Amino acid sequence: MGKAPAIIGVCAVILVAMVVALAVGITRNRSGRNEGELEASKKAVKSICQPTDYQEACENSLAGSNTTDPKELIKAGIQATILEIQKVVNNSGTIQDAAKDPMARQALEDCKELMGYSIDDLKKSFDQLGAFDASTLDEYVENLKIWMGGSITYQQTCLDGFVNVSTEAGEKMRKLLNTSQMLTSNGLAMVSEIPKLIRDLNIPGLTGTGGTTRKLLAKDGFPSWVSFRQRMLLQQKASQMKPNVVVAKDGSGQYKSINQALKAVPNKNASPFVIRIKAGVYNERLVVDKYMSNVVFIGDGPTRTTITGRLNFVDGTNTFRTATVSIMGTKFMAKDIGFQNTAGAIKHQAVALKIQSDQTIFHNCQMDGYQDTLYAHSQRQFFRDCTISGTIDFIFGDSTAVFQNCKLIVRKPLNNQQCIVTAQGRSNLRLATGFVFQNCIISGAEDYLPVKVRSKTYLGRPWHEYSRTIIMQSWLNDIIAPQGWLPWNGNFALDTLWYAEFNNRGAGAVQTNRVKWKGIKKITAAEAKQFTAGVFLLGGQWIPNSGVPYTAGL
Repeated sequence: MGKAPAIIGVCAVILVAMVVALAVGITRNRSGRNEGELEASKKAVKSICQPTDYQEACENSLAGSNTTDPKELIKAGIQATILEIQKVVNNSGTIQDAAKDPMARQALEDCKELMGYSIDDLKKSFDQLGAFDASTLDEYVENLKIWMGGSITYQQTCLDGFVNVSTEAGEKMRKLLNTSQMLTSNGLAMVSEIPKLIRDLNIPGLTGTGGTTRKLLAKDGFPSWVSFRQRMLLQQKASQMKPNVVVAKDGSGQYKSINQALKAVPNKNASPFVIRIKAGVYNERLVVDKYMSNVVFIGDGPTRTTITGRLNFVDGTNTFRTATVSIMGTKFMAKDIGFQNTAGAIKHQAVALKIQSDQTIFHNCQMDGYQDTLYAHSQRQFFRDCTISGTIDFIFGDSTAVFQNCKLIVRKPLNNQQCIVTAQGRSNLRLATGFVFQNCIISGAEDYLPVKVRSKTYLGRPWHEYSRTIIMQSWLNDIIAPQGWLPWNGNFALDTLWYAEFNNRGAGAVQTNRVKWKGIKKITAAEAKQFTAGVFLLGGQWIPNSGVPYTAGL
């Protein structure tokens, strides 16, 4: 099958189903526009806004578009959202007086940064609305959903920063963000409808989700977004590869610190830039910013090469900024390396690793902390053969993440604390986000086992309304409480969350006394398959004997 026409051509066909053509009786108004054209434009706006949750806001944002092309209407909606978020940034100074304490001021600064990321993802979505290959329609739409979803997540993270600080400042920010949140949600709804519209029209060669448009298999078994050089790196040992730069504390490399090495990464780097980090403990706060694409960290082993820090909430740093390592640049990879936050349980929120990087891979890595160890914040991530330890919500965030063959280790909490493995934060029903754990092990550290009866462990709790977590084919130690899942606050989200367990084993996997919330799902093998990495990430399948082993099926 050859290339499909550009999306503008497809949308022109979609338009037939959306707008009634006015072929006769058209007259000119004083502005020179056809009255029929104006009426057709209004109908097109109503049609494109019909599936959205905030139809009035949608129609108002598109009222001056004067077009009947659905693609242009979606682009106009995205542009309106960008302008609205920029307005929030420009007006955020009005909150300054309400942000009286240092934590509230940090939250305000976080919001300004997060709004920048939100605009970036919207611009990326705007630019994507062009030509596409019919054979990758699902991937095309999934990219749009991931990026627009990222914009929603960043706005929600902004508001989350005020939860434990100034109520007045947080309420003012909530009001400022109200319109932009509605418009971003509407944009996600519009792009989510593209496959359905094409399916309903039965356009030849474009069969939509579940048909010939789904492109899951890469010929060499790796996800389609893993480049050739990345494949080679994943298959090599550290001693075999040729790095761009070497970091070594003993002076045997070009740099003694990782921060120095990051300065050598070219802006918007197009191919893997390999930073070999030799054995040692590196006490550094690292930020791989949004301009550093395709950065690769290779260590000498997850317990031999360690990046460590101890920023924490109790000592005055907002959760978003406590991360020892923050990853923003796309297509980041890490192998054979450890990430730590050593603040301890008494310091509450203290992130070891924060990831808001799309198409990111972690292989044979270790993340150690207590509360909020791994902040899987946004975008798509794949974890294989990793070890993650902590106490409360130690894997949290709103990314689209698959964990395969990972060890999740519960550590000893404070005396008055219970332990929760996950706190997934999906805030919108259309978001393609969620945590999937396949063939993982959940068990307790040596210091936790003596207190497991007093401080019970739960699989997860709903951080936001549509929290989604799936645990399948995994081994659950007897540390897991019989109820399995824990409420966040009373009955919040118990009907709207989406939690499932499938074919797990071990004493903690017995579901007889699990909670009976509406949001707890019983899924079939066919449904579970939708959460394997090839389908859920649209990343392709891995073949046996590849550098990063991959479970192809259930």
